[in-house]
Amino acid sequence: MNAYHKNEIDLKLEMQQVEAAKANPARFNVLYENHYKSIFIFIHRRTEDEELTADITSQVFLKALLNIKKYEYKGVPFSAWLFRIALNELNMYFRKNNTNRVVSLEQNSIGQIMQEIQEEDNTQTLQQMLLALKQLNTEDMQLIELRFFEKRAFAEVAAIVGITENNAKVKVYRILDKLKKMLYKKV
Repeated sequence: MNAYHKNEIDLKLEMQQVEAAKANPARFNVLYENHYKSIFIFIHRRTEDEELTADITSQVFLKALLNIKKYEYKGVPFSAWLFRIALNELNMYFRKNNTNRVVSLEQNSIGQIMQEIQEEDNTQTLQQMLLALKQLNTEDMQLIELRFFEKRAFAEVAAIVGITENNAKVKVYRILDKLKKMLYKKV
């Protein structure tokens, strides 16, 4: 069985699980079990506080359960809807508590950004890239995180942040262009 066929089967199964949860909220537990870990990790990478992460994760699943009947399939996995709720909950938390977000940077992810903008991946350029990334606004950093650190497809990035896929591509490439210009200015 090829990967495409497997993904198609997985998507059909997931949609059946979603429909079952819409009909009977007690069936939501399957979706919860399938996605809890990835949502928890997503949130923890942005808070680095296990207790806070658990609280926000429970809010995400509570909101998802309460709003499951409103969920509509839009060509991306159900998880994109959960990640969008998680991102909204995180943004709300950071706004309400006036605290700074945490960005977990992995060197290989930064290396992918360097490749994308066709820059040499050396220690000096890496340090400059870290400084440039710190200067991005929250919205731009979220797009970079989702695309390069979370390794999400543009369709998923778009669904999570609530924009079109084409708009997600345009925004990401504009941000990459901005980062490249920042590197040349020797931030």
